[in-house]
Amino acid sequence: MLRGLPRLSRTAALCKPATLTSRVDAQFSSIIRPAPLLFSQVINISSTSAVQNLSTKTSQSRGMATAPSSSPSKAGVELLRTSTMTVNLVENVAVVTLDVLDNKMNVLNAQVIEEMPQVLDVIEGSPEVKGALLISGKKGSFIAGADIKMLDKCSTAKEAEAIAKQGQKLNNRIESCSKPVVAAIAGPCLGGGLEVALACHYRIALDDPKTTLGVPEVMLGLLPGAGGTYRIARVPNMTLDKAYDLILTGKQLNAAKAKKMRLVDALVDPLGPGLTDAGMQTMEYLKLSGIKTVQGIIGGSIQKTVLDGSKTGLQNKLMSTGMAIKYIAKEASKKISKPPLDNYPAPPKIIECVKTSLLNGSSDNVGRAESLNMEAKFFGQLAATSESKALIGLFNGQTECKKNNFGTPQKEPKNIAVIGAGLMGAGIAQVSIDKGITTSLKDISTKSLAKGNTDIYKGLDKKVKRKKLSSFERDQIMTNLTLTTEWDGFKTADVVVEAVFEELSLKHKVLKEVEANTPDHCVFASNTSALPISKIAEASSRPDKVIGMHYFSPVDKMQLLEIITYDKTSQDTAATAVALGLKQGKVVIVVKDGPGFYTTRILAPFMSESLRLLQEGVSVEKLDRLSKVMGLPVGCITLIDEVGVDVAMHVSEDLGAAFKERFEGGNPALLRDMVSANLMGRKSGKGFFDFSSGSKKRPVNQEAVNIVTSYAIEPKQPLTDADIKDRLLLRFVNEAVFCLQEGILRNPVEGDIGAVFGLGFPPFLGGPFRYVDSVGAATVVDKLKKFEQMYGASFTPAKLLVEHASDSSKKFHPR
Repeated sequence: MLRGLPRLSRTAALCKPATLTSRVDAQFSSIIRPAPLLFSQVINISSTSAVQNLSTKTSQSRGMATAPSSSPSKAGVELLRTSTMTVNLVENVAVVTLDVLDNKMNVLNAQVIEEMPQVLDVIEGSPEVKGALLISGKKGSFIAGADIKMLDKCSTAKEAEAIAKQGQKLNNRIESCSKPVVAAIAGPCLGGGLEVALACHYRIALDDPKTTLGVPEVMLGLLPGAGGTYRIARVPNMTLDKAYDLILTGKQLNAAKAKKMRLVDALVDPLGPGLTDAGMQTMEYLKLSGIKTVQGIIGGSIQKTVLDGSKTGLQNKLMSTGMAIKYIAKEASKKISKPPLDNYPAPPKIIECVKTSLLNGSSDNVGRAESLNMEAKFFGQLAATSESKALIGLFNGQTECKKNNFGTPQKEPKNIAVIGAGLMGAGIAQVSIDKGITTSLKDISTKSLAKGNTDIYKGLDKKVKRKKLSSFERDQIMTNLTLTTEWDGFKTADVVVEAVFEELSLKHKVLKEVEANTPDHCVFASNTSALPISKIAEASSRPDKVIGMHYFSPVDKMQLLEIITYDKTSQDTAATAVALGLKQGKVVIVVKDGPGFYTTRILAPFMSESLRLLQEGVSVEKLDRLSKVMGLPVGCITLIDEVGVDVAMHVSEDLGAAFKERFEGGNPALLRDMVSANLMGRKSGKGFFDFSSGSKKRPVNQEAVNIVTSYAIEPKQPLTDADIKDRLLLRFVNEAVFCLQEGILRNPVEGDIGAVFGLGFPPFLGGPFRYVDSVGAATVVDKLKKFEQMYGASFTPAKLLVEHASDSSKKFHPR
């Protein structure tokens, strides 16, 4: 318990119809997330009782924050200054302040690793220092993780292994420090940051939504390499199932949940507004709390937390027997051996590392050395895999897509309006008000408005139930929303997003009304998933202010936002739209106007090839299974059922008309017959599968099989599993390259991000462009030409792809 410190409580303050991708979008949240994110769905092996709290929050008081009585001097005497840290003596405590310059977030980079031993030398070599506090000099970040750029310099597994061993050596040094070291955590404490914190002897954390703890290395195809698998496994009462749930999913815990798992020992509440900035005032209070904690350990009133793997309670002890550990590890291994998770090499190595750490059973040097050596070796091996390189490429791509390359807009989008209170409109409004954007939601129907308002409230209330928001914060966020059936509030709108029916005449009508009721600087953004932006803009008196903003549904879960510009869209309009998307928390790609834009366009030939394979005699079950084996999170035929057979029909017909023979594949008449028979997929209860039972194991619908059989064609060659997978993947990849070649895409990075986060392209391949770089353009072109001889123009390789094939030095992603 943090004694003598007052606890200060936190103060605070109509759905569009299915055409092209509108229904496609509506299904994506649960089926196309990158596969590492799916680990949480398969690792829930068993539950254990809640761990007991070792320490309580500090006592409660209300009102303006005041420093603890007998508070130490704020600054202290400087003992050391490096490029990343300063060490100040405050009474008998060395306060180590980490501040990595030129970085928004602190990262564990080569400089920190090099300079930390100097800091520890000062702590241990200064007799006046009795203990140390590690805290961030940035109010929004403890340590957000290790700097993955260090891996860019590694050309071999051994070099990456050496980096892991450097991190382990540093954390062993912190752990073995003869004087107590306390970590004071505020903001992200992730990956290498959590590994450093666990090496400290005690951890306090700010109980704030921005404080998150976790080890997300699995998202990068890696494992925690600086002692994380060993120390997490040895946290008191940490059973194997809980450790797997944390490390295999890469989930991030809030401070309260981290304390419940005993990753954190005590919580400190943030301060309310005072005479100075609340954030910096809270950081100062956290520092004072940390100093008192160190002094409590020195004086014996607070006990250091020893990561000895000890267990209390019968259930925890039973779950930690050798037999139980081996059983849990075996069951976890079974679950990650199924498609698409079996494409990722990190989970099996994580399972082995954590199991070994627990089976060692003690914290003796021999057992620890074995565990840490295994961890470092596996880290090096994983860093050298193509899967890790692909996932790191996606991570870097996400970072790039969170920048506004169009510059700062002339007017920041602070006030927006959304027209249409259906599924998409309500979702757009929710992600806007959640980020503090004043939003008017308009619909002609009060009933639709009421439903939209309820949906938004329910969406925010889910965050309350998951303890990501307080009920007060939820209600405060809702005050950013105004409901209206009139044009109230539009006079101050910076952006208007329309989410009405996909009918061109209706969009023209809405556009004219918006321009009559908004200021000249207001941007008009259409959430169309199909209609050309140039056609919508024909009704505009301000054509330079018209743009497309294609959100994916559910909007509050899907990260991707596809922004579409046409030849008259101004740079400032693009900058404003991107600024709004980034403010909403989206990963933004910007593409040119054209049939299907980017995401729908590259999905269409993949779906068309799926139909052709059905007609050639591949069964529904086999095609679904093979598409999951190749890494898709859902089978290609299940995908058609989920998005709607009628939607697939419109995609096939509309884009087939636009791109002619290149989009040939299955016969669209097959889909028309299914629609006529009301076999439209999940929404009608039957499609290629029968959904009527409600069971997860859906039988194939014989009616659909009969229709497919009536369109049967002879295959051009024996259908091997390898050829089936290649035909599906190559249609996807080739069309993505066509989009880059034709200028629909600005660069390969956005092409990869759009394919993975919008359509579920296998994340371990890194996206269509990184896939080509990985296997070689010549290999891809050779395969395409083989199928071109049999199927014609639908497999004709893009000219840009042929150019890359003829020159092996050409890469879409130069290192």
